[in-house]
Amino acid sequence: KTRLRKGAVKLRAVDYAERHGFMKGLVKNIIHDPGRGAPMCEVVFHDPYRYKLTKEKWVAVEGLHTGQFVYCGSKAQLSVGNCLPLGKMPEGTVMSMCEDKAADRGRLARASGCSCMVVGHSDDGKKTRI
Repeated sequence: KTRLRKGAVKLRAVDYAERHGFMKGLVKNIIHDPGRGAPMCEVVFHDPYRYKLTKEKWVAVEGLHTGQFVYCGSKAQLSVGNCLPLGKMPEGTVMSMCEDKAADRGRLARASGCSCMVVGHSDDGKKTRI
């Protein structure tokens, strides 16, 4: 049955603010979705273009709690819950909900207990092994 499911889990669509800075979001709720092993969290962001709040559903990582601020973007710090580009992460970083191709909003390591690790970056900075 699908009537009780909460919806699709996606990362933020990458915009100008995320490419050149960061966006601050607030974790409002941690939700159980029937049919999904991993818990979901609802993160609220200010829309950078209109006067409104946008809600995103993410996979809740271990250590994330309600009331926590999470940051998305190239200038965000490396900490639990934050979302930043692969090129900015050092080798050995463990992450989940990683994009396979640019702007697909998260395809790899989405199930409960799954994670992937940055193995290395190429010298030109265009490719990363995970």
